[in-house]
Amino acid sequence: MREIVFDTETTGFDVDEGDRLVEIGCVELMNKIPTGRHYHQYVNPEREMSRGAYEVHGLSTEFLSKYPIFGEVAEAFLEFVDDAALIAHNASFDMKFINWELENVGLKPIPASRSVDTLAIARAKFPGAQNSLDALCRRLGVDNSNRDLHGALLDAQLLAEVYLELMGGRQQGLALQQAARAVTAPTERKAREPRPHAPSEAEAAAHEAFVATLADPIWSRGT
Repeated sequence: MREIVFDTETTGFDVDEGDRLVEIGCVELMNKIPTGRHYHQYVNPEREMSRGAYEVHGLSTEFLSKYPIFGEVAEAFLEFVDDAALIAHNASFDMKFINWELENVGLKPIPASRSVDTLAIARAKFPGAQNSLDALCRRLGVDNSNRDLHGALLDAQLLAEVYLELMGGRQQGLALQQAARAVTAPTERKAREPRPHAPSEAEAAAHEAFVATLADPIWSRGT
């Protein structure tokens, strides 16, 4: 089963107010195991960066102006995600921005049914607790010490670890590996001395007495 854990950064919080996508980060999982494959892209939003968003991710208008607009990278993004399930924290937010950008360049939106929301999973697992990505990293023992600012690829990598912990993926993988080693491990065979199979005199006499009670036994034919 192929899954893509992804995150986005934007110019603000509301696509309906003109905010745009500025960064996409994706991490590939196969059967709940990271493959090492990822997709990362900065996007020129063709608008000014809001101060509040800049303080979150540190991506300036000048920095992003050097990168392609979304229409130039949309096909590469769709090719990477293909038909995999899309895992995101507060997935409706990221999906709304992704789909707005896709529709804006004449491409079909990604169905909401393909998305999995780790925020909803965390709220069900830890009701009443803080369930931000940072809070989940602390609770689940995921090292986020390098996360000074938000970044789509870094956050996707952290979220992949959090998602595996939420779903028990690490433990499942370890158990499967141990089971596989137990099944495939070679067993040592010890040679045994050959055992005698000839009947004793008493056994031979008992057999002859038994055969004598039979009518026309096949053992006596041809003798």
